[in-house]
Amino acid sequence: MNLIEEKFIKLGAEFAPGQEVRQNTNEVKLRGEKISGTPVDFSHGDVDAFVPIPGTLDDFVEGVHLGAKQAYTEYRGSKVLRENVAEKLSNFTGTTIDAEQNFIITPGTQGALFLAMGATVARGDKVAIVVPDYFANRKLVEFFDGEVVPIQMDYLGTNTNAGLDLTQLEGAFKAGVKLFLFSNPNNPSGVIYSQNEIHQIAALAQKYGASVIVDQLYSRQIFDKRSYTHLCAQNILDPENMITIMGPSKTESLSGYRLGVAFGSAKIIDRMEKLQAIVSLRAGGYSQAVLKSWFAEPEGWMAERIAQHQAIRDDLVAMLRAAEGFKVRPSEAGSYLFPKLPELDVAIEEFVKVLRLQAGVIVTPGTEFGPQFTDSFRINFSQNHQAAVSAISRLIMVVEVYRK
Repeated sequence: MNLIEEKFIKLGAEFAPGQEVRQNTNEVKLRGEKISGTPVDFSHGDVDAFVPIPGTLDDFVEGVHLGAKQAYTEYRGSKVLRENVAEKLSNFTGTTIDAEQNFIITPGTQGALFLAMGATVARGDKVAIVVPDYFANRKLVEFFDGEVVPIQMDYLGTNTNAGLDLTQLEGAFKAGVKLFLFSNPNNPSGVIYSQNEIHQIAALAQKYGASVIVDQLYSRQIFDKRSYTHLCAQNILDPENMITIMGPSKTESLSGYRLGVAFGSAKIIDRMEKLQAIVSLRAGGYSQAVLKSWFAEPEGWMAERIAQHQAIRDDLVAMLRAAEGFKVRPSEAGSYLFPKLPELDVAIEEFVKVLRLQAGVIVTPGTEFGPQFTDSFRINFSQNHQAAVSAISRLIMVVEVYRK
């Protein structure tokens, strides 16, 4: 096997959202009868259950009518739209974002993450990532020939913070890590980093001259009136060593438009633009127009969306806690839960396949978020409320069949 083949085998796609049709089921051995119910794909949110911001289609059509002017924007995005969004994000994060120097529109937050990593990671670089965290983080470090340095997060062992091992993080910086990548709220667990944790991350990165990339995709959908601390507003870490990634694809259900943004270091943003120029040229020109609706939702729209998701979260957590052997921490933001299963007599990968075939329920195995999570799975509960409840009920029934 050559190096290119090895690199792409590591990327994988079998358990990525929307890829469940590729799962090999030839070796799956089913026990018990098939459980009927509405199929639910917990690997991603349901934009039919939670529709996009009102008026976004009108914005898109308006962009189409602008024609070439909108279709062929600057590589980093339409100047008018960058200024519009930079102002709104400056107000949201409590900082000042220069739309010309420090801001780029990308094809989704996934695009922003790829560009940011491509702009900061060279062969052999040590990159610290949280375990568990977004499944693409590890894959991107490896793709760019960096070295993954895992930082543990004991999310089940605390209710007052995210549980990040700050001592381990400092040790990583001392050992030569020059980039720390993490999501806040955390994907897959939905926990929020405390003010002290964010402060310490910034202070440690500044002390050791490291850069930080933070993915804040779900930072608007906060539950239980919790506080949220923006890394970029800490005034500790040199702004030239920081990139923040955000986008409207999840909470606002605009995933189909493929929109994301990144802001921070002018040097890194400039590199990201150069990389975008040879990858996708720009975020879809007509789609960029939809960003006008972001942070401009009708009054009460966001509060209602948060309340609806919190109600689903509460029901699913109650069900899992009532079932024998499950452990789950209620998500504090976003729409993810990362439960720990009771001991089963099948591996997590086989359990996931059995669950899809026997109960019509699709989840993401915990091993996507760290190799040690062989007894965990992730769900995105942004679904029809009753369908989600029914699906978790069926999941618990399947667990009973395969319980050791």
